Parts: sequence; C-alpha cells; structure tokens
Amino acid sequence: MSKRFDLSGKVVLVTGASSGLGVHFARTLAGAGAVVVIAARRADRLSSLQAELQRGGGRAVAIDLDVQSGASIAAAFDRAEQTLGAIDIVVNNAGISIVKPALDMPEADWDAVVDTNLRGAWLVAQTAGRRWVAAKRPGVIVNIASILGLRTIGQVAPYNASKAGLIHLTRALAMEWARHDIRVNAICPGYIETEMNSAFWRTPGGQRLIERIPQRRIGQPEHLDGALLLLTSDAGAFMTGSIVTVDGGHTVNSL
Repeated sequence: MSKRFDLSGKVVLVTGASSGLGVHFARTLAGAGAVVVIAARRADRLSSLQAELQRGGGRAVAIDLDVQSGASIAAAFDRAEQTLGAIDIVVNNAGISIVKPALDMPEADWDAVVDTNLRGAWLVAQTAGRRWVAAKRPGVIVNIASILGLRTIGQVAPYNASKAGLIHLTRALAMEWARHDIRVNAICPGYIETEMNSAFWRTPGGQRLIERIPQRRIGQPEHLDGALLLLTSDAGAFMTGSIVTVDGGHTVNSL
C-alpha cells in the first residue's frame, strides 16, 4: 500500500512555501519522493528550505511567486518547466488573514485577503489547468481551505468568505475538469499550531478555544500529512471535488 502514496518522479508546486504549513507541506512531499517547487513572495526565506530539502536527499527549486499577479504566476510556471519539466501537482497554500471587526475593515484589507486566498488560488489553478489541457496531461490540485469556510468566527470576515469561496471553487473546478483527468480537492484544517500562532494557544483565550475541540488538543502540521498524501497521490485517484476536514472534530461540535 505504501507505493500508492509514493510521489517519486512527480513535480509539485507549493505556494506560500516560505513559512508555516507551506514549509511543512514541502518537507512532507519531498519525503514522499516528489521534486518540489517552493514558491512565495518572501524569496529570502526559500533558500534555507531549498538547502534543507537538498541535504535530505530531495530535489527542490525555489521560485519567486506573487499569487495576486497573473504575470508572476505565468513566469513561475515557465521557470519551473524549464528547470524541472511540467508540473504534475499544485498545492494552493498561499493565504493571509487580517483580524479586525467587519465594521472597521478597510476596503484594502478585504481586497488583500480575498485576492490572496481566493483570487490567487483561482489564478494558479487556472494557469495549471490550461497547461495540462493543452498538453493533454493529467493533473492534481489540492486547495488548502479552512474549517472557517464551513463555520465562522468573528473579526475575520474576509478570511471566512475567501475560504468558503475556495471550497466552492474546488467543487466547481472538479466538476468542469474531471473530463480532462484533472483532480481538484481541498483540505480544511482546523486549528493547527504554527510559528505564527504558537504563543496564542498558551493564553487563556487560546485555551478556551481548545476546550471547544472534541479531542481537546490543538492540531500539529503533521496531522495534515495523511490528507495531503492521499489527495496528491494515486491513493486518491478516484477522489475529486472532495473536501477533507482535519480538525479534531471541531466542525461537529455545535458549541
């Protein structure tokens, strides 16, 4: 069965790979045998990850990418293809959040979140899809959504909206592109501890949120590995349009 999850020979693009879950996803995919294209706006943070993956015996290429720019996306795909050959798998991970009450949310902040989380994912997926269809190649897209696309919390209205939109976008693309042998699925992580939020989970507010999770614990990045490898590999070959929730039971809790 382990061979079903093997990604040897596959070229995988991971967006938002300069920090947090993007870094972890790149490590996981490289560990499964994939050649990894790590892409982000913060190019200075990609070089150390590239070196780390190569020291571990993997192959990785770092590429500047701004998901809000169609020109930047096209250039990134061109460079990846010239260096490694065609991309086989896209992990749409780039995302941001801005915490403010909805009444106080400036238009620019709304645009920044939605343009990154939803429009950016759309542009990357469309670029990949067009190239796969033109070359008559199969392809795989995994969108990193959130349980906040399924249920909401306060102070992050554009994030909630963008992730809900990404879930529907996943289903729409899966329906349209199945005929081209392109699979499109999404992972909805619950609360996962990363370098950006680790301090919060030790505060009283963070502890109260953990108490609402049926498993009574915060998730770790490695808890997403099973879903990621399932959806990117042949083990998930009959899955498209699926929304895989990894949240310790959070979304089944009515509180």
